[in-house]
Amino acid sequence: MAMALRCFRHLPSLLYRSSLAMARGLPQAPAGCPALLPAGCRQCVHQMLLSRQLATKKAKGKGQTQARVNISAALVEDIINLEETNEDMQAVVEALKEDFSRNLSVRTSPGALDHIIVVTKDGKFPLNQLGQISQKSPQLIIVNMSSFPESTAAAMKAIRESGMNLNPEVDGTIIRVPIPKVTRELRENLAKLAKQSTNKSKEALRKVRSKSVNQVKKFKNKVSEDTIWLLEKQIQQMADGAAAEMDKLLAAKTKELLG
Repeated sequence: MAMALRCFRHLPSLLYRSSLAMARGLPQAPAGCPALLPAGCRQCVHQMLLSRQLATKKAKGKGQTQARVNISAALVEDIINLEETNEDMQAVVEALKEDFSRNLSVRTSPGALDHIIVVTKDGKFPLNQLGQISQKSPQLIIVNMSSFPESTAAAMKAIRESGMNLNPEVDGTIIRVPIPKVTRELRENLAKLAKQSTNKSKEALRKVRSKSVNQVKKFKNKVSEDTIWLLEKQIQQMADGAAAEMDKLLAAKTKELLG
């Protein structure tokens, strides 16, 4: 008991340096703590720092827009990897950005067909791994399937169902893909596809958020309710930020397509 009291006597000075603790990690156990107590001291400081942070956020949020939570990842790394969660969410945003760039352009180029997925009896393959894609004229793209003639029908189906408003024609192992004229109807269809892609990406984002929240809830019997609340709030803020990025991408793509 006496040893524990000596440890807690140092807590005010440790809390005074809480901002440094969040930036650089938790402080070392104070001098005089026995070898068996430092981990416990750090845990106590950990919980008190998080509780203090929660109280600050709630106080600032009274009567005004609620303040943002910004938890140091180092403080909660034993519960969840917040950096990894953020990376997973940003990966969803980047995938949407790539989809917009590759598949939702008013000008169809050979490269736009490269990554159309073709389902064959041997598995799923990008179109450019099965056929040679080239542009014969500004109005026509050619896909030569002579290397994998048995996959010609599957390639035709994949191009037609790609959502790019393409109507391929086949002549033996040669697939001709007329490039549609840029009409108002085409632009509107592409804008609808952009909206659909965004909704699918937001669903993927929600799955990342749910997975992270479930990971945090596994520790509800091991850490304080305040800690759980802070982490859930932080994860939701990260998801909201990624969703806002998607909305900006959609708005920019819609403006590009519809003018």
